Amino acid sequence: MNIDLLKALCETPGVPGNEDRVRDLIKSEIEGLFDEVVVDPMGSLLCRRDAGKGEAPQKVMLLCHMDEIGFLVSHISDKGFVYLQPVGGFDPRNLFSRRVMVCAEGGDLKGVMNPAGRPIHISGPEERKKVPLVTDFYVDLGMDGAAVKKAVKVGDMVVMDEPFLEMGDKVVSKALDNRIACWLGIEAIRGLGQEKTGCEIHVVFTTQEEVGLRGARTASFAVRPDIGIGIDTTLACDTPGVPEQDRTTKQGEGFGLHVRDSSFIADKGLVAEIDALATKLEIPFQRTMLRAGGQDGAAAQQAAAGARAVGIVVGTRYIHTVTEMIHKSDLEAARDILTAYLKTF
Repeated sequence: MNIDLLKALCETPGVPGNEDRVRDLIKSEIEGLFDEVVVDPMGSLLCRRDAGKGEAPQKVMLLCHMDEIGFLVSHISDKGFVYLQPVGGFDPRNLFSRRVMVCAEGGDLKGVMNPAGRPIHISGPEERKKVPLVTDFYVDLGMDGAAVKKAVKVGDMVVMDEPFLEMGDKVVSKALDNRIACWLGIEAIRGLGQEKTGCEIHVVFTTQEEVGLRGARTASFAVRPDIGIGIDTTLACDTPGVPEQDRTTKQGEGFGLHVRDSSFIADKGLVAEIDALATKLEIPFQRTMLRAGGQDGAAAQQAAAGARAVGIVVGTRYIHTVTEMIHKSDLEAARDILTAYLKTF
């Protein structure tokens, strides 16, 4: 398992609209895997592998978004405090006392993020019960106002600054949502070797998923796939305090065969095909549904005249935090089913 690649993907900063560093890393990894690689106007990386046989082959599109949730600088005070606007969904309870990195034009700057207000020693009981809004948080770079204003500009991206960790059978990192999909998009094609399948494969590393599937929509209109596979994380709430019926997935029990969320309902035939293939090959899986949320497979399904679509997902604990956690065997199962499915054409 190529852990070094997953680590590099997770630790490379790239919030919506600022995915260029991630894209450059992927481009360096995929040399020789595809027949054509282009960057579209939205910044998505469109990679095509031609079919090896047959006329008018089906187009199978794997959608892997590159962006992570993060922030953009919205204001710099005279004292040098940096205020932010979120790009992606944060729970403010997970943002207290975080180390962050401001990615400025002249270089990356380390900082700390905290909410405005009085600290514990001088605050009252009611103040300590309040959960701040995301917009209450600011970044302290440890520099005076003039230095910060010289180094940082409105629009610069800000990401969490936490290391990638291996913990037994698990991996913990920020940005596993959705760098695991980028990893899968690369490793599933590597699994084919030099073999050409009977379908035209499009692996698209998309932009701005976390703010509305934006890159996937434009890329899907360009490709016009027959089949779209949205590759993403999903919840693994197999943890204390969550009822069994709400856990979505259980870690260590295989990849998620994603049936529904608030953005799409998967094609029943595709669900049945992948179910049967995984069962035949003894690749562990679990069917998944989400009450809310969306993923790039929906964009493929709804583009142009439409496409059959399904999701292949990996259950992730503590999603949209710096402690996102996956089970290595679930990631391997997702890789194996993607490679196996592409070989069926």
